[in-house]
Amino acid sequence: MSSIVLAQAAAPANINAGLAAIGYGLGAIGPGIGVGLIFAAVINGTARQPEAQGKLQGIGFSTFVLTEVLALIGIVIYFIASAA
Repeated sequence: MSSIVLAQAAAPANINAGLAAIGYGLGAIGPGIGVGLIFAAVINGTARQPEAQGKLQGIGFSTFVLTEVLALIGIVIYFIASAA
């Protein structure tokens, strides 16, 4: 037998951790873009109506928290998938 076949038979590869890392990296792009869009909208709204700054910041931070929860769920799923 060739050495490649022997190496494959000797050590079965577990690629779950690598695939989970790639999946989390792709999953973190969405919340990153979302946070940028949220605060761009807050800045734009404040520039248009300065008197609504307090209300816009409250809405902005609450949606920021919801967006970041998605990223935290993604990292939890990463640890679950890489441990399996």
